[in-house]
Amino acid sequence: MAVKLRLKRMGAKQKPFYRIVAADSRNSRDGKFIETVGTYNPIKMPHEVKVDEEKALYWLSNGAQPTDTVRNLLSQTGVMKKFAESKKKEN
Repeated sequence: MAVKLRLKRMGAKQKPFYRIVAADSRNSRDGKFIETVGTYNPIKMPHEVKVDEEKALYWLSNGAQPTDTVRNLLSQTGVMKKFAESKKKEN
């Protein structure tokens, strides 16, 4: 099972709100998911991103691949930097 960290669209028409979820890559975008990792609200200025770092690091360390957008959001919150540092400590 290939797990991806990706966005699940919520909200109403013209008012998107996203959840960052860990999901099987074979499931549809808004379909079944394993766990919610955080949220992203592009409507608020500046954009609001909330990530549970512990869950995100857990999924990344277990091989979950983030989509390009989620990778950028995790980089903004500093999670990707912590993940890279933890990988360096292991080696």
